[in-house]
Amino acid sequence: MKIFDRVTGDFRRMLLATMFFGATSGIFMSTLNNYLSEVHGFDAGNRGWLEFPRELPGFLIFMVVGFLLMHMRESRIAALAMVSTAAGALGLGYLSPGTALLVVWIVVWSMGDHIIFAVEGPLGLKLAKKGGEGRRLGQLGGARNMGVILGVGSVWLLARFVGDRYDLFYLIGGVSAMIAGVLYFRLNIGMQDAPSRRLVYRREYHIFYAISALFGIRKQIFMVFGTWVLVSLHQVPVSTIALLYFLASALGVLMRPLLGDVIDWLGERKVLAADEVMLLAVCMVYAFASDVFAAPWDLRILYGAYMLDHILFALRVARTTYLKKIALDPADITPTISLGITIDHVVAMTLPVLSGIIWERYGHQWVFVLAGAIAVGGFFICLRIRVPEQEA
Repeated sequence: MKIFDRVTGDFRRMLLATMFFGATSGIFMSTLNNYLSEVHGFDAGNRGWLEFPRELPGFLIFMVVGFLLMHMRESRIAALAMVSTAAGALGLGYLSPGTALLVVWIVVWSMGDHIIFAVEGPLGLKLAKKGGEGRRLGQLGGARNMGVILGVGSVWLLARFVGDRYDLFYLIGGVSAMIAGVLYFRLNIGMQDAPSRRLVYRREYHIFYAISALFGIRKQIFMVFGTWVLVSLHQVPVSTIALLYFLASALGVLMRPLLGDVIDWLGERKVLAADEVMLLAVCMVYAFASDVFAAPWDLRILYGAYMLDHILFALRVARTTYLKKIALDPADITPTISLGITIDHVVAMTLPVLSGIIWERYGHQWVFVLAGAIAVGGFFICLRIRVPEQEA
């Protein structure tokens, strides 16, 4: 993998910024469920309800990014997002004695997290050659996974030697986010582009909107309840969750650029349809592994499903490359990605609440049976993807 081939100044800064943001994200994602369970005493129902305020910034992102685009370029928006992420991380570590403040700081962190996802794809596309968009976004994904390795590795080491010090975990996350913010602020790409002064909705992008909703479903089911299966049903400690995240990220450093090449080679329709098939398999493992396999094999198989699902998240860049190929105007890309995030959060804000109720009343299996049924529907939606002939 030549992730640093022909590294220009802006590409180098983008890689480093993405890596430091990856460290922050890895720390947050590998510790949050244990933090909520151990420090704040959350159960599956509470965990599901928390997703509503946590995902509220994602629902509002279309308007937030639309407003910011009227006043600044994507690189400046990314820097601002990192300030919000850092504030949220530090608030979680030092200013969350009760549930109310916990929710406040999670929302602050989430706002930065969602803003960066709206602008990092367009920034990456500006650094890509025609026909190599998947590769470039895959390289940036590999850099993020390097950061995740560093972040999760720090969690694992601290947990092993000083215990579950969530204040230290989130201090490291906040510092990493601030470093990423400085690097994003120093980017020069896109500085000559005219600022966007409109929100964008086009019926020509309806498949993009549909697969954005599918991603919202997939993200919430596995980010919330996939890890919750390990933490709640199998009492997996934070050090093991961090180690799994570390291993998945290490594989991702190699796999993300390769998957980016696969997207450029096979096209978004085949890649995203195959992703839905693999997602269905992961759903069935989460639902029935403990019923089919005896301990400790059931837990080992769940570990494998956890890592596979994290690796498959790399395929989300296929949404961005698909949008770039069908965009009627290059200025549509950032606001349309923002609308896609809002659409996926219409689902993300409600489905976890429903899933938490289903878990409590009927068992965790039915949460993943529902997710599997949605994956089947997503497979047929992805088969409808088409790109213009000159882009095929």
